[in-house]
Amino acid sequence: MTRTKCSIPEVKADKLKIALLGGTFNPLHIGHAMLAETAVKELGYDKVLIVPTFIPPHKILSNAVSPEDRLGMVRAFCTVSEHFTAEPCEITRGGVSYTYDTLQYVAVRYKDVLEGKPALIIGQETAAEFDKWYRAADVARTADIVIARRYEDGDGVDTAAFRNKPAGAYTGGYVFDSAAGTFPYPHIMLENPVITVSSTEIRARIAEGKSWRYLVPEPVFQYIIERKLYGYK
Repeated sequence: MTRTKCSIPEVKADKLKIALLGGTFNPLHIGHAMLAETAVKELGYDKVLIVPTFIPPHKILSNAVSPEDRLGMVRAFCTVSEHFTAEPCEITRGGVSYTYDTLQYVAVRYKDVLEGKPALIIGQETAAEFDKWYRAADVARTADIVIARRYEDGDGVDTAAFRNKPAGAYTGGYVFDSAAGTFPYPHIMLENPVITVSSTEIRARIAEGKSWRYLVPEPVFQYIIERKLYGYK
């Protein structure tokens, strides 16, 4: 598959420790917000680039809003802190979003300010299938891998109709045990609080008219209601 490239604007500033937090953000929720905050407060990163994917290679999206609205929610959230920046490169690039390509982009765009390697924050369910990623070994070589503690979807509401489906060889499983050495690359386990909320559950709650307001940051809540996303009435 041919991967398109986009122009890379220059970034000039003091040296920064940069982490990447990618995902569909359909929608961005308080769990994502806590991951970004934990990377800043507990691992000392100066900037967390929040990168909404265009087409994820590992899942088929369910009840997804447009890429532009997913980016809009990320941009709205990033107004809460100077440490957070919405990075639109995958949506601008189009096509299937491969993390390897994004890391190459970040290395060029932030070359004058990047201190060391960028960090890549992934969840335990992603780490369990990391070997299936495009150029997985190169991703692990290019970035410092940070693995966040996670959980499986589904408390308080029937989410079956709103779940994403695994794509290709991916299973969407959560079997992962860092202590058992199942992740073969150097990594850090992030001691993040495990917040039992998921984008799947939020989409279901909005569509079914159930409570969901405090499961997302306030700017994201306002964006969703203003644009009437996910069947909001």
